[in-house]
Amino acid sequence: MEQIIEQAKIILMQYGLKIVGALVILIVGFWASKKIKKITVKLLKKTTIDVTIINYIANIAYATLITFVVIFSLQNLGVDTTSFMAVLGAAGLAIGLALKDSLSNFAAGVLLLIFRYFKLGDFIEVGGTSGIVDEISIFYTKLKTPDNKVIYVPNSGLLSGNLTNYSAEDKRRVDLVFGIGYDDDIDKAKQAIWDEINKNDKILKDPAPVVALIELADSSVNFNVRPWCRTSDYWAVYSDLTEALKKRFDAEGINIPYPQTDVHLHQVGA
Repeated sequence: MEQIIEQAKIILMQYGLKIVGALVILIVGFWASKKIKKITVKLLKKTTIDVTIINYIANIAYATLITFVVIFSLQNLGVDTTSFMAVLGAAGLAIGLALKDSLSNFAAGVLLLIFRYFKLGDFIEVGGTSGIVDEISIFYTKLKTPDNKVIYVPNSGLLSGNLTNYSAEDKRRVDLVFGIGYDDDIDKAKQAIWDEINKNDKILKDPAPVVALIELADSSVNFNVRPWCRTSDYWAVYSDLTEALKKRFDAEGINIPYPQTDVHLHQVGA
């Protein structure tokens, strides 16, 4: 009986110390992981990285540290973690294959937030879709179209093709083409265009506007009209200048040709 008690004490001492050691590893490991997470967030907030990606990086780092803490704790108990690691790796591979598209969007979202190809409020175009950036999440980007429709674009799609950001610069050039008739006075039309450009206070002096004759088309003499404006004034300048020049040409008697077809009928005698 005494031998049994002694053996029980020995076993209890051995496993008791291992259990205590495992608990210490867990407690210290969890505490250290939280500290490292806080330090990581604090350091990353000093950079230009978006807050969303900072939180994701911190959470991933925390989850990784906790995994290692649990594995070390099990090893301290004498548990063979080799098979556990193999199962964990196989599970990770299976999950990765099942969530391939989601992981692709996640990776693209990280890149978008780090490199800042656009920001909230920018007007962008990608894959034939255009709109104002309303939300940038880790898996998709939310756009609002000018007619107030909402479009959700997967982040991987934003990086897989050409992306145009119309709001990236504070100035934009307005490209317009105006045609006059062959019988109209070129100098008179050109002066009328310059007069209307100079009247518009939204058009910038620098860079300087350009007015140039570019084409002798089939039914018109065409001018390139290229003023510059602030990006926020683009559509206002586009529409205001178009309207002003139409009215000015009408007042000056300058013809604006339009496509027309002459039909000649010939009566064939019976």
